[in-house]
Amino acid sequence: MPIRLLAVLFASLVCMKGVAAPYVPDSNAKVLERLPFKPNDPIARELAQLRGELKRNPRNAEVAVRLARRYYEMVSEEGDPRYLGYAQAALAPWWDMPTPPVDIQILRASLRQFLHNFSGAVADLDEVLQRDSHNPQALSLRAVIHIVQARYLQGMADCRALHQSGDPLIAQGCEAMVDGLTGKAGPAYAALNPIVESATSLIPSKRLWLEIRLAELAERQGRADRAEMHFKRALSLGITDTFLLAAYADLLLAQNRPRDVLNLLKDRTRSDVLLLRLVFAERALKLPTAKELENTLAARYAAAQMRGETVHQQEEARFALDVEGDAKGSLALAIENWKVQREPRDAEIFLRAAIAMKDRESATPVLKWLDDSKIEDPHLLRLGQQLRGVRP
Repeated sequence: MPIRLLAVLFASLVCMKGVAAPYVPDSNAKVLERLPFKPNDPIARELAQLRGELKRNPRNAEVAVRLARRYYEMVSEEGDPRYLGYAQAALAPWWDMPTPPVDIQILRASLRQFLHNFSGAVADLDEVLQRDSHNPQALSLRAVIHIVQARYLQGMADCRALHQSGDPLIAQGCEAMVDGLTGKAGPAYAALNPIVESATSLIPSKRLWLEIRLAELAERQGRADRAEMHFKRALSLGITDTFLLAAYADLLLAQNRPRDVLNLLKDRTRSDVLLLRLVFAERALKLPTAKELENTLAARYAAAQMRGETVHQQEEARFALDVEGDAKGSLALAIENWKVQREPRDAEIFLRAAIAMKDRESATPVLKWLDDSKIEDPHLLRLGQQLRGVRP
């Protein structure tokens, strides 16, 4: 299993919640827009070659998988949701099959999870694992879906299965994700960090994924300085990753460092996820361009709502509360979002919106999650305490 794909499976699923559902072209030959590749860009040449091969033989599964996988990786790299549509178009001959080839079914599950069709993604992965019980790609992706939806026992079971089926270090990082959400962030960090530091031969994409996991564990413990160190190490690898940029930007914003956010995310407005952080930074700095960015993002959210898309809800709830001052709308979005995914960032906006509305009752599921998970995140615990002090 290519390590780069595994890194994308983990990183994109944990946080790429702000992408819109893609338009799926009915032909790989259809030109929708000239994407921003430089002349003689090797990626452009690679994609053109694969598209040409697939046009000549649309049912060439090997080429279709290579093309769809490359587009899928580019969503993590660039944050542009159109690549999802291109990936799905490449898999069109197999898309509606109940049991397509394993590689195609895993990619279909990956695309479905991007669109928050988690039940469809898990159904695909369950079927794959019935045929190939040790498939590391299926195990890793299913583990992350379980973790995103706060099914920690099931997630840990898949993480542990990766010790036999995949890379033991990735398996340990997977287990650390669960531990970091269930009251064991300190021991998980203490166990994983020295192993990553001593592993001098890790390929960059694998180290990127592990450094992000360590940054998250540090944040769970309230150790912002350690988290920033790991984010900087990940950035130094030179791999463009939207989740990394968004997570680091959130840390900088929490430390009231909007200028650093602008430097980090300069010209990255194609991604809704990163545009939101830019909006926050420009507003904090009172820049004259802030309003234009706000309007752009508001229009994107409005267009998504008109199409009936719901994959933005956590990010849109933040925009509603912190930009538009719409606490009621923010809470409504957070409530719907919590039905699908239950990560710390989902909890954070839910709690803040409930506090703004003085509505402790609506946030009962999040307060219960705080208690049941035993998560140690000091910021979330403070918000929980604040909300518990609100009179019904």
